[in-house]
Amino acid sequence: MRFWDSSAIVPLLVEEGASAHFAAAYGLDPEMVVWWATEVECASALARRSRVQDGKLAAALEQAQTRLADFTQRWHEIGPAEQVRKIALRLLRTHRLRAADALQLAAALAARGEQASPLEFVCADEHLIAAARLEGLTVAGPGAAREPGQGSYGLAAIRAKRRRGRRKAMTR
Repeated sequence: MRFWDSSAIVPLLVEEGASAHFAAAYGLDPEMVVWWATEVECASALARRSRVQDGKLAAALEQAQTRLADFTQRWHEIGPAEQVRKIALRLLRTHRLRAADALQLAAALAARGEQASPLEFVCADEHLIAAARLEGLTVAGPGAAREPGQGSYGLAAIRAKRRRGRRKAMTR
């Protein structure tokens, strides 16, 4: 069983540079543990795409929303609880995290406490990966094999690489 951050679920819903990596991880262990607000975070990412993209991707986004609904029926949620809030507050003092990321990581840490076996943290966000490692979690993600500061294949890095590629294509 793995804890999935929303940054790792979105590539399962829409095609991205990291989609193959996360699809392979999901294929190895399709039992997902998520934070209570993960559905909202994923729906937000899909809504942002629908506002930015043109009409050509409307069908793909509709399929992504259907896949998200399917996932929500199968995953296990860690709900909002005092324990999660306390852990998140500590994480905000300890790491460079946004509130939502602190809550995601706090939920993973709370879930790990309930597991008899280690819980792997599946994530694409480089700041969250670094914090999860420092909190003792095993991390799975495209850049997870790297130590902090050795580069990243997080979503931000993938998007930057795509932008550089488009700029090069336009200047040719």
